[in-house]
Amino acid sequence: MSAYRAKSPAAQAANDDIKPVVAGAEPVYTEPGSPEFRRISLALFLAGYATFSLIYCVQPLLPELARDFAVSPASSSLALSLTTGFLAFAILLAGAVSEAFGRKQLMFASMCGASLLNLIAPLLSDWHAFLVVRALEGLILGGVPAVAMAYLAEEMHPRGLGTTMGIYISGTALGGMSGRVVIGILTDMFGWHLALGAMGALGLLAALGFVILLPASRNFVRRPGFQLSYHVRAWEGHLRHAGLPFVFLIGAFAMGCFVTVYNYAGFRLSAAPYDLSQGQISLIFVVYLCGMVTSSIAGAMSDRIGRGPVLLAGILIAGVGVALTLLSSLWGMIGGIMVLTSGFFVAHSVASGWVGRMAKQSKGHASSLYLLAYYLGSSIMGSVGGWFWSHGGWDAVAAFAGALLIGAAICGTYLWQAARRAEAVA
Repeated sequence: MSAYRAKSPAAQAANDDIKPVVAGAEPVYTEPGSPEFRRISLALFLAGYATFSLIYCVQPLLPELARDFAVSPASSSLALSLTTGFLAFAILLAGAVSEAFGRKQLMFASMCGASLLNLIAPLLSDWHAFLVVRALEGLILGGVPAVAMAYLAEEMHPRGLGTTMGIYISGTALGGMSGRVVIGILTDMFGWHLALGAMGALGLLAALGFVILLPASRNFVRRPGFQLSYHVRAWEGHLRHAGLPFVFLIGAFAMGCFVTVYNYAGFRLSAAPYDLSQGQISLIFVVYLCGMVTSSIAGAMSDRIGRGPVLLAGILIAGVGVALTLLSSLWGMIGGIMVLTSGFFVAHSVASGWVGRMAKQSKGHASSLYLLAYYLGSSIMGSVGGWFWSHGGWDAVAAFAGALLIGAAICGTYLWQAARRAEAVA
């Protein structure tokens, strides 16, 4: 035990995935309720927290960035859209890279690198240089989400996968809330430059806790080198799957809706008749706590009653939330964001867990495709929403968000019916 403690976090991460796995051996799963189960859950919670706080800490700052750098609302959204866009493609490669280098060390290096870039960004005075750093941050962070999902799918017992995935998603919810709420309060007190740097420091602390807590992989088999043909076949196989492409589309549509509403809510609330300050606007996003609760509940419920009905319930709840934001009162807007957040995290928790169950092999590749679609939806739809805001105001933004949810519901209905037919045949 003393030797374990003497290792540096970097050395520990470098050695933890070396444990060999005998080819053809039965998987050694982590059972729900065990000490390892709790360690994995907390470690992945921290990974989700760090990733999403670093990604979304600029979202409430978009009006500030538009004023300071003298750019339009749609242009200011690039501070987030470029991060998620580069993240999307990095995730596709990260799943393949982790096959050669291991899950844990790639996640740890990604969290540290992105945190350091977040410390550099507020020191820049040129808008284009700021965007380059934010794009690089997304590129580096790609080493966390797809690999985290693959790690859970490989290591956790199937009957506890939904619960653990829900806990991971709740960590992303806390990170998203922290990235919006804490930075808004700090911005009112010290300015956005110091606030942005503080989020980078928190990311480094989360990375340290992650690397200390996460156990070594037991069911992961390394594939030395980068075998392009192997990865292409794995991605192609998942895209030809009867159900997985529809799960990928659900991720794109749901996330596109969610980010669009959050991107432009700040612009609406900072203008008349609300005239809220940055700190006041950020407090509204405490509703992310609802996402933490509903994602954990949804994961457990999907293990018990099935993914189809829980997924569609989440999409429906999100749609009700979008409709509530059309109310002119401030409480209607707050309530709508709260309901939307609750429904979105239900849908995302179920969909992300469904990927691991559908993919019978190359789970890292399946996870990377899901998250590619998920973040492309965030990047593309989040920026397209700026056109609707500029040309039709909030009503147009809400209509666009609702249309995306309808697309997600169509895909979810197809998957549920397909699952029921498969059960009837079995």
